[in-house]
Amino acid sequence: WGRNFGLMVIKDALRGVVLWHKYVRHETVAQYVEGIEWLKSNGFRIYGIVTDGMKGLPQALKPIPVQMCQFHQAMIVRRHLTSKPELPAAIELMDITNILAHTDKESFIGMLDDWGERWTSFMGERSTDLRTGKTSYTHKRLRSVYLSLRRNMPWLWTHYDYPELHIPNTNNALEGVFTDIKTKLRVHSGISKQRRIAMIQELIARR
Repeated sequence: WGRNFGLMVIKDALRGVVLWHKYVRHETVAQYVEGIEWLKSNGFRIYGIVTDGMKGLPQALKPIPVQMCQFHQAMIVRRHLTSKPELPAAIELMDITNILAHTDKESFIGMLDDWGERWTSFMGERSTDLRTGKTSYTHKRLRSVYLSLRRNMPWLWTHYDYPELHIPNTNNALEGVFTDIKTKLRVHSGISKQRRIAMIQELIARR
């Protein structure tokens, strides 16, 4: 939320209550683990966690089941391919990604497998830099998002694999908290950091 000022939040997905928050300069895996350990030490039982996909976080939270927010995964793809890609392969992959949060695990993996088989050679194409003579992948962004989907697949369907835990497939409810706070803070954009924190504390307390 600006240079060297961020807010980390853990929210109860079932009750809609903010359980823990911390002001940070930069978010780290260690700080998320700190929040989880605080919950445990205060008697909370954690059945599952929805995260935005921060690298290394699912491994650090083992053995708790972790669901990567499907909306954030879609945003990763959209950020690399843009919302209106031009390459046929990119258009197809964007279309597949857009239904991620609205389909089942088997259908999505089947579509992604089919896409990968048809476009493997295309993703493997390389170009040569005439100045240096070095080669690199021609379609770096397309290759990157495909590998991102593959790499994150173990955590994209935790809600599907553990239906009894009632884990959401996105953290949109938490994003709503951030949007509401940011909207109210924007009206007071010139206030000091201390006043900003006081306002955030008040807004969180009301939830």
